[in-house]
Amino acid sequence: MRETGPQNEDKRKQRKPFFISYGMVLLIMLLLNAFLFPALLRGQVESVDYGTFLSMLDNGKLSTVQLEEQQIYFVDTEDKVYQTNVIPQDYEIVPRLEAAGVSFGRVYQQQSLLQTILVNWVLPFLPLIFLATWISRRFNQRAGGAPGLNAMMFGGGRSGAKQYVLDDKTGIQFSDVAGQDEAKESLQEIVDFLHDPKKYEEIGAKMPKGALLVGPPGTGKTLLARAVAGEAGVPFFSIAGSEFVEMFVGMGASKVRDLFKQAGEKAPCIVFIDEIDTIGKKRDSGQGMGGNDEREQTLNQLLTEMDGFDATKGVVILAATNRPETLDPALLRPGRFDRRVPVELPDLQGREAILRLHAKKVKLAPDCDFNVVARMTPGASGAELANIVNEAALGAVRHGRKSVTQPDLQEAVDTILAGAQKKNAILSDKEKRIVSYHEVGHALVAALQTNSAPVQKITIVPRTSGALGFTMQVDEGDRTLMNKDELLNKIATFTGGRAAEELVFGNVTTGASNDIEQATKLARAMITRYGMTDDFDMVALETVNGAYLGGDASLACSAETAADIDKKVVEIVKAQHEKASKLLADHRQKLDEISQYLYERETITGQEFMDILNAVPKSLPAAQPGGKE
Repeated sequence: MRETGPQNEDKRKQRKPFFISYGMVLLIMLLLNAFLFPALLRGQVESVDYGTFLSMLDNGKLSTVQLEEQQIYFVDTEDKVYQTNVIPQDYEIVPRLEAAGVSFGRVYQQQSLLQTILVNWVLPFLPLIFLATWISRRFNQRAGGAPGLNAMMFGGGRSGAKQYVLDDKTGIQFSDVAGQDEAKESLQEIVDFLHDPKKYEEIGAKMPKGALLVGPPGTGKTLLARAVAGEAGVPFFSIAGSEFVEMFVGMGASKVRDLFKQAGEKAPCIVFIDEIDTIGKKRDSGQGMGGNDEREQTLNQLLTEMDGFDATKGVVILAATNRPETLDPALLRPGRFDRRVPVELPDLQGREAILRLHAKKVKLAPDCDFNVVARMTPGASGAELANIVNEAALGAVRHGRKSVTQPDLQEAVDTILAGAQKKNAILSDKEKRIVSYHEVGHALVAALQTNSAPVQKITIVPRTSGALGFTMQVDEGDRTLMNKDELLNKIATFTGGRAAEELVFGNVTTGASNDIEQATKLARAMITRYGMTDDFDMVALETVNGAYLGGDASLACSAETAADIDKKVVEIVKAQHEKASKLLADHRQKLDEISQYLYERETITGQEFMDILNAVPKSLPAAQPGGKE
């Protein structure tokens, strides 16, 4: 709730940081006068015993002496000041000093009470008074008048949102965003409302207060929000959800209040909250111990502010998240974020459009084919596609070219997917042959099955990701659905590399670790998520959290069922492994022929692979890679 009360009460609250500042300064001064200043003064005069004083007198080292009732201050011939206690019984001290030719004078001037007050209190205190006043005013300005020491010290009242004034010339337009046609269509209505709100008011329609942009990382959620502001030509406030969270309770809520206050003053405008799941997570039931009170108070304040402001003023709230399942239901109800705009990974046409958009600033050779690159990158986000274009440009410069060519784009795809070429990795002849057979095993099993994606490229060049080679398959178009036979064929393709090693070398290596992981993951998903077994039918046996962040799956079944799932997974993978082994054994000559060709050239295209596969078999010497065939 907003703070209420008489003005004099607010003023008293605002004075608290001021008085606390002076209290801190006073405490510091007491400590300085109690410990530091006396120590400095004592450090100027060295205390010695009376015997040392007489010894220096006998040795002629005294220059000037000041006799007091209880103290003797004296200076030696090196102008160093000493003090010692007076011995009442020594009545011969004055004649001895006169006989030694020591002069009498003032060596040490003790301060009076007034001098002590001025030197030790007033003079040091005045600069600190001015410093404390300046700090107090400075922090109060940053805190936006928010009461309390926390606001003074950490500037907790201000939202910290970045404000941009965008128009059709300086801002980002919808034409600068590619591959998100559906999302742009949903947001176009908001732009139209900000341009002509009367059209909606005449018919009695109200604009949604908030729109939630949901999608994987890198798909352009922030870019879309800025494009809305650029198209509408209104101020754009941008803030991350993490900026609301502070160490002290109440600061996040204060920032929310200040943000909506600024937005109301600048209306019509757009407020964009990135990563809203930071403060918008589901609240607990209150039965558990602990919890983040600051986050919940910030969320409660956000809900209150969204209910309180008038949508007809033209303040539109946009927010982005890639974890929508964690958001509090109160945040998603109608009247708050009542419009959900999916910003999904682009399809084939969208990927090609994104590549062309980012390539406008790059010099291209005539042979560049973005359709081929788009088909090579299924599941890539807009940020990854932009990175591919940039990597291709860097590669062209690296090779001394003036423009980007198609090989540069294809090499950039390989770099993004599998890592850069590891030029210092030298494989032995035996390892190189093993990798050749392994990769051709994948490609041959895929080609010998129906409904498998065509092979685009095979390479045995090591990569910085740790891969010693890879086989790239590229579909002619995007695949949204896959049937059971296609998934089984995919598992068989994963096992083709290990099957080739077993067939040719009679042994296995560690090179199939990633293949094993992928085959096991796919077989388990067929059972627990896709219902592709007769034993469990259409029963969901696992839950997936964070679908936009890779999908963290967890089993939702008993231990006995989990054991049965493991057995079924082994059966599926084993059956496809046997299938791959049989296919390779039946086409052993082609396996040897293509592997030898790959061994000699290290990288071959899918067309070269198919030409050899479809060619009339020719006699080829049996492979002798150092192992048993």
